Order: sequence, then structure tokens, then C-alpha cells
Amino acid sequence: MSGRRTNHVGFITTRLAGTDGVSLETAKWADVFEKEGFTCFYMAGELDRPPDRSFLVEEAHFRHPAIEDINKECFGVRTRKPSVTRKIQQIKDRLKEQIYAFIKKFDLDILVSENALCIPLNLPLGLAMTEVLSETGMPAIAHHHDFFWERQRFLTNAVWEYLNMAFPPHLPSLHHVVINSSADNQLSLRTGISANIIPNVMDFDNPPSSADEYSDDVREALGIERDELFVLQPTRVIKRKGIEHAVELVSRLGMKAKLVISHASGDEGHEYEKRVRDYSAIMNVNTLFVSDIIGEYRGTTDRGEKIYTLADIYPHTDLVTYPSDFEGFGNAFLETIYFRKPIVVNTYSIYTIDIKPKGFRVIELEGYVTEEAIRQTREVMGNPKLRQEMVDHNYKLARRYYSYSVLQQKLKNLISDCLGT
Repeated sequence: MSGRRTNHVGFITTRLAGTDGVSLETAKWADVFEKEGFTCFYMAGELDRPPDRSFLVEEAHFRHPAIEDINKECFGVRTRKPSVTRKIQQIKDRLKEQIYAFIKKFDLDILVSENALCIPLNLPLGLAMTEVLSETGMPAIAHHHDFFWERQRFLTNAVWEYLNMAFPPHLPSLHHVVINSSADNQLSLRTGISANIIPNVMDFDNPPSSADEYSDDVREALGIERDELFVLQPTRVIKRKGIEHAVELVSRLGMKAKLVISHASGDEGHEYEKRVRDYSAIMNVNTLFVSDIIGEYRGTTDRGEKIYTLADIYPHTDLVTYPSDFEGFGNAFLETIYFRKPIVVNTYSIYTIDIKPKGFRVIELEGYVTEEAIRQTREVMGNPKLRQEMVDHNYKLARRYYSYSVLQQKLKNLISDCLGT
């Protein structure tokens, strides 16, 4: 170790930009690393981090044309052409050179993989990282948000040897972190790898600031009247989010309401969005798709409309729906608790195993909308005292289990293990 004042940590992933779960959690980890005296640097195929700390490598992005071509040739099939193998190896070698350059340029002490060694969105990147770590023995942390075996589209493939080698790799210098106990169990059963469990967190020690003048007109901008229920679905429009349940719930409440969906369809096409639009029409629910005016930062659209952040939107919300079929953890759950809003949750497996036992008070769906869920929602919406008790209780629990202080303590121990201090 050098005698400089701070250690340097380098985060590597496919994309660090926007409001996806990996980008958000990476920012939280970076905050803790900085508090522990580290300087943070970033390598990815898309970056919105400080330029003097960033190392852009276009082929690291899962949407790079060459990577998309590899994915088409390797998933959903059982054999691959020799030419595809050569392409994988060529890109892997180029990415290895870039990783070595990243390490050298910023004189890194620890590498942190953010999802690049568990979900094979970019096969060459995972292989390149694995080989670099094997060749250097450099201290590293693999932060796993999703595993390939959790996603059906990766289970039929022509790259089993690569998946077994690098997603994730079993290396002496690599410390593994998962975000829930189910992932920990599966990782151990499938690979023999032991992991640390560090859940997603929010800064519950510092409550959100109250709505300011900029966001005072949120309801007006969305066309939500004063006597109208503002129901927020704070997710992308993708199938596993189960948005039909939110539509059905709003329809059956029998209350004047609008359902607002904050994010766009994203990487998985627009067919499901069409399904949600059609279902909303059938159920006579006024569903708003407003991703064009909700962004990571405040600003204006090309049409001159104000862009709000989710932090601007939440304070004006009456109810949050989160009827997902599957989540690695559930950032939107924590956000809702953070902004002290009541929430309707489908009992997805990680919620049931890791979150529910903590004692949170929520309205539950058991895979479909029940009469009991409708009754509870009406009761909570019609009883301000009950609503306040629920959200205050939930905030107190989240501060105990999912605050930055929890992350700080767990990461501090992990850093000590990595550096041998």
C-alpha cells in the first residue's frame, strides 16, 4: 500500500446512469466508501458520474451493437458458431486491456463489480473481469443484484462454460455480496460460494425535505384534481411489475382516482405497455404514462414542460402500488416508506422472506386483487389517523433495518476483509 491519504476504489459495470437499481445502489455504496476515506472512480459503457472520475468504455455497455449481436447468438439457442466464440474472445481481450488501463490510470486498490459478474448482459465484460482478477489477485467485491438463473431468457443458452466460469467466478481475492437471503442460499447451493447479505438501503437517518415551490404544482401538471386520489406506480412498464393489478385495484376502489406510472418501458420492448393501456381502457381507469416529465434531475422538456424528480412526486402521492411478481429486493418499497406513504404490495418472494418478517404494515395482494385488499385500501384512504400511524411505524422499522448506517457497518467490515486491516 502506498502512503497516500486515501485509498482508491473502482466501480465497474455496464451502465452507471439514470435511475435503475444498480446505478442508484452504486451511488449509495460510493457515498459510504467516501465516508470511509476512499476516492471513487467509475468504468462503464455509459456514465453520468464526474468526468474526472470516469473511464468510459463503449463496449462495456450491454446495448453496444457488438454485445447485442453476441446475446442474440448465445441466448435462446443451444449451440454457437465458432465465429461468435472468436468475437467474444476478441472483445474480452479489448475489455481486459481497458480494465488494466482503468486500474493503472486511477491507481486503484479495490475493484467493485456492480452486477457485471452475475447477470450475463455483457459476456465479454464478465470474462474480462474474471481473468483480470485471476491474473492480479487484486482485492475485489462483486455486488450481485440479479443472477442469470433468476431470468428465464438466460436459461436456454450456448455459453454454459462461460456462465460457470464467470457468472459469478469463484476466486480467492473476490468477496461476494447479495441483496437478499434467497440469493445467498442459491449462490451457495449452485456454486459453493459464501456471500455477505447487504440489503438495499436509503438514508432514513435524514428524512426527506418537504415539498418546495418548484414541485408545488405537481398535481396540476399531472391533471389530478384536488378531490382525486393520486395513485403512483413508481416503476418501469415491464411485465414482472404486475401493473394490471394496480389498474384493477384502482378500478374496484370505486373512488375518483388517477393511476400515474413514473417510468418508461425501458429495455424490454413496448408490448406490455400496450397491454396496460388496453387493460386500463377496459377497466375504465385513467392511467397516465408520464416518464417524459419525470427524470433523475429537474429541468425542462423540449416542449418547455417542467421535469420533476421522483422526490418531487412522492410528497403529493396518496397511495403507492407495487404489485410486482418478482424483485431482487424492492427499491420502490423503501422509497415509499422513506416518503411516508401507504403502499399496496404483491407478496413477491423476497418481500415475503426478508421484508415482511420485520413487521411492516402494508396492504398485501396474494398474487391477485382481493376483496380484503380493496377493503383495507378504502379504510386507509378514508382514515388519516390510521394512515399516519402506518407510515410512521414503517419509517421507524426501515430506519432500524435499511438505513445508511446498516450499509456503512457492513461495508466497513467488508473493506477490512479486502485490505486485511
